[in-house]
Amino acid sequence: MRKIKSLTASRLTRRTVLKAACAIGATVAAGPALAQQPTQQTPRVKGPRVWLDMDQKELDDAYDQRVWAPNQVHLGKRRQNWSLQARARLGQPERVAYGPTEIEKLDIYKTKRANAPIHVFLHGGAWRGGLAKDSAYPAEMFVTAGAHYVVPDFVWVQNAGGSLTPIADQVRRAVAWVYKNAASFGGDPNRLYLSGHSSGGHLAGVVLVTDWQKDFGLPADTVKGGLLISGMYDLKPPRLSARSSYVKFDDAMEQALSTQRHLEKLRTPVIIAHGTLESPEFQRQARDFAAAVKAAGKPVRLIVGEGYNHFELPETLGNPFGLMGGAALEQMQIKLGGA
Repeated sequence: MRKIKSLTASRLTRRTVLKAACAIGATVAAGPALAQQPTQQTPRVKGPRVWLDMDQKELDDAYDQRVWAPNQVHLGKRRQNWSLQARARLGQPERVAYGPTEIEKLDIYKTKRANAPIHVFLHGGAWRGGLAKDSAYPAEMFVTAGAHYVVPDFVWVQNAGGSLTPIADQVRRAVAWVYKNAASFGGDPNRLYLSGHSSGGHLAGVVLVTDWQKDFGLPADTVKGGLLISGMYDLKPPRLSARSSYVKFDDAMEQALSTQRHLEKLRTPVIIAHGTLESPEFQRQARDFAAAVKAAGKPVRLIVGEGYNHFELPETLGNPFGLMGGAALEQMQIKLGGA
């Protein structure tokens, strides 16, 4: 009898131990699983409205393309590499001064066609970066199609006392130099076209509303067509954003360099473009500017690049079948082969 009781007690003991072990095992197993559950983040409290329905952080993000294009660095390096390859195939451009300061030079990629049309490109870089040599990547397409491709360098805003006015002055003078000296490199001054990307798109817009007769003694329609890629045409929201930390905006600069406020001076057809993966604010700038140009009775076309971010869209400028390349060649009424 004692033996049976001992056996039963032994079994109960083992059963109890196993049950307890299972319970402990379940607790241990559940521990990491619970630990892996995402912690709930406290929703960001929206601050006071600064522009439209955006608070300060939202507006700062809207004018910071790094927030919307995580591949920005990769794309920048790719364009630099493409530009190196273009110069290797075409040869080094003719480097010419258009003004007195060291930065005031431009690169001319020449076509073999006589009396050829000219395409001037203004690079981006948030007004504080970018070089002409890194915007050579579209050159081969234009040269092959029978057009000269010209890229000016211009001062960065941090080297201009925080003012955009000297930059605008330089790019205007660069375009005027190209017009006046077109014959020196085989260009036709009466077929001068302009494009720009990002801050270069802003500057190109400023160039398009230049009073050429008053300021330079040139024809009112010195530029025959403009292609503005992902630019800014009203400086009020950039002024309210974090960009004001390095640009010393004031009322006079905002007014003078907001293209949308000077449409009475626009004398040329304009193509305006943006990508669907850009910040909604850059998309709005393009839409509103296109609508304003149309309302002013001026010829305008809006191109929406489906699936392109801010830095991917300009890459299509070097492709005759790309959105920007095709639009530029169509506007210039030329195609590959120079016909």
